[in-house]
Amino acid sequence: MIGNIVTVTVDRPLGSYHPEYKDMYYPINYGYIKGIIAPDGEEQDAYILGVDEPVERFTGKIIAIVHRFDDVEEKWVVCPEDASYTKEEIAELIRFQEKFFQSEIIM
Repeated sequence: MIGNIVTVTVDRPLGSYHPEYKDMYYPINYGYIKGIIAPDGEEQDAYILGVDEPVERFTGKIIAIVHRFDDVEEKWVVCPEDASYTKEEIAELIRFQEKFFQSEIIM
């Protein structure tokens, strides 16, 4: 999957809060890829990096997969085609949510 181009439908735009966990603030855009079903039975979730404003939809490349050891889900990390991030940079940008899980970033 890494390197593939996907379109993310954003259901939690930058600056929003989680619908159930009202104290979880989204400092980045977050959404899902329509038509790709993840192991949890829902559409594949994705973090969007490198977009500094709220968006409804974003097309970019998958640069990493966040594998959770203590959850059935994996999260994809998507960014503009000309952007790049290190594992450390990705970890810091998604820490707001991944701090609740044991995970590794696969690139």
